[in-house]
Amino acid sequence: MLHTLTVLVDNHPGVLTRVSGLFSRRGYNIESLTVCQTDNPDVSRMTIVVDGDDWVIEQVTKQLHKLVVVHKISDITREAAVERELALIKVRVRAENRVEILQTTDIFRARVVDMGRNSLTVEATGDRDKIDALVKTLRPYGIVELARTGIVALVRAEAN
Repeated sequence: MLHTLTVLVDNHPGVLTRVSGLFSRRGYNIESLTVCQTDNPDVSRMTIVVDGDDWVIEQVTKQLHKLVVVHKISDITREAAVERELALIKVRVRAENRVEILQTTDIFRARVVDMGRNSLTVEATGDRDKIDALVKTLRPYGIVELARTGIVALVRAEAN
């Protein structure tokens, strides 16, 4: 099962290496990892998506808590959360399929950010399923390059 962890850490050189090393030393693969400074310049937020059962996540969480650079860990897998990913997809185009590809990007609410004679680059944001579906739909046209950010996530606000 995929788990989404948010980890608040010191914003210092080497912290990413220490945290990601903890996963690799135990043989756990990180599916997605995003890191960015928070509103506090001394703190960074790591959003880590890792495949493992509840026991694995519990063990990783215990090990993370031992690191002095870690302030807070939250497993938001079962929380109501907003999750988004950004993808840039360069697709091969020909004159006869250009309109079809443009219509496809429109259906996914993606936008063209670069267009050449033989390719176009699409920017899409959404949850993992949406990005996966867009990639699958564009693959038959020929994907030249693909870059994905990984997931960023925040727990939803409480309803009033």
